[in-house]
Amino acid sequence: MDFLVIVIGFFLLYAITRAIFAVFGFGKPKDLPPGPNPLPIIGNLHLLGDQPHKSLAKLAKIHGPIMLLKLGQINTLVISSPAAAKEVLQKQDLAFSTRHVPEALHAHNHFKHSVAWLPANSQWRTLRRILTTNIFSVSSLEGRKDLRSHKVDELIAYCRKASQSNDSVDIGRAAFRTSLNLLSNTIVSKDLADPYEDSGKEFREVFSNVMVEVGKPNLVDFFPVLKKIDPQGIRRRLSHHIGKFFDISDELINERLQMKILNQDDVLNVCLKISQDNPHEMNRNHIKSLFLDLFGAGTDTTSNTLEWAMTEVLRNAHTMARAKEELEKVIGKGQIVKEDDVLKLPYLLCIVKETLRMHPPVPLLLPRKVEKQVKLYGYTIPKGTQVFVNLWAMGRDPTIWEDSLEFKPERFLASTLDVRGKDFELLPFGAGRRICPGLPLAMRMIPMMLGSLLNSFDWNLETRSELEGLDMTEKFGITLQKAKPLCVNPVPLN
Repeated sequence: MDFLVIVIGFFLLYAITRAIFAVFGFGKPKDLPPGPNPLPIIGNLHLLGDQPHKSLAKLAKIHGPIMLLKLGQINTLVISSPAAAKEVLQKQDLAFSTRHVPEALHAHNHFKHSVAWLPANSQWRTLRRILTTNIFSVSSLEGRKDLRSHKVDELIAYCRKASQSNDSVDIGRAAFRTSLNLLSNTIVSKDLADPYEDSGKEFREVFSNVMVEVGKPNLVDFFPVLKKIDPQGIRRRLSHHIGKFFDISDELINERLQMKILNQDDVLNVCLKISQDNPHEMNRNHIKSLFLDLFGAGTDTTSNTLEWAMTEVLRNAHTMARAKEELEKVIGKGQIVKEDDVLKLPYLLCIVKETLRMHPPVPLLLPRKVEKQVKLYGYTIPKGTQVFVNLWAMGRDPTIWEDSLEFKPERFLASTLDVRGKDFELLPFGAGRRICPGLPLAMRMIPMMLGSLLNSFDWNLETRSELEGLDMTEKFGITLQKAKPLCVNPVPLN
């Protein structure tokens, strides 16, 4: 009993001491970035809310585009301007290239094998090379052009079938299924969902749940001492979701190994050959984590972006009319958009850019961390600080964008701004060495799917009031989902 009292007393003394040091700044560098004053123990956690990207945007208006918060025990730098983003993601990219790994991703040791979360070391470079060479290179993308076209054909066929039975189409789910089958054919040479039925729900729930759980503010990330307790159950739930996907991956790997002859031209064969020839470079755990990275990022972000784009076009009659006019003029009314058509459809590409401006797939980008103290615009950034780049705030900043809260694709018609990581006003895929490797595939698929849906159907909601009141509520996670699914009725044009 005496020992327990001593332990409790020591912990209280430690907490009080830490709180005093936090409040009065003892031992801190004098040139830290500005930010809200932290409360004892919790720091600025109370300011996050359930929509952190919005809360951080409001705080940046008060404290500036380079802002330091204390979230529990963790220093957190929030970047909210293109100039500061360029410094972090390009000029000092190496100093800021390490990931701050959410504790929940320790489930199944995913962070140790994931190209998304590994530090920029030799293992990361090996996995990144596999992606850029076998999936996202120009030659690989060109070689699978017919596959992408076929998957868009299947999406339109599914919508046509729904129209014949007067059923509505859940746009996000349909886009997810298309993206899932495109990737699964690239990775394991087979569909994982029925393209003509409303299937694939289990996969979407797994990936969606992973993104939401990882994106949730987790007390363990702010107070590592709580790691073993997992007070919110986030790691427990994530372990379940990731475990379900890894079980599916094991089945696919075992099925391929039983074939013994690795002669299919897909990612799984490439990975298995590497694991046999150089097991130190890749093993089964790397393969499963790579699959989770690819399917999670490649399906969730694409389907979310398409759903937001369709929602915005439905809300803006002028945008819909202009898009349809361009499509009819360039490829013909009712025709499916092919990949070679996309560059001839500048307004369609403007719609995609405007959607990515207002609804960035990963609103805070994946968090980074500084491994050692670094200077940024004269401020000292302490070692171990996690770093967020608030794309959502930058995309709605009225000092950067005229009529920043209005959906106006026309703003890009006379603009050279692109999404490929060179223009820091618009960074939906990030920039620098950790730019999203799937950017080339996303920018081929999203315009094809969106253009084909707009050019093949009219899209009817049941009432005009429903159209005017389309729910724009966001569901925050690592990715920015639409809280209420967009379900609309397709009416064929021919």
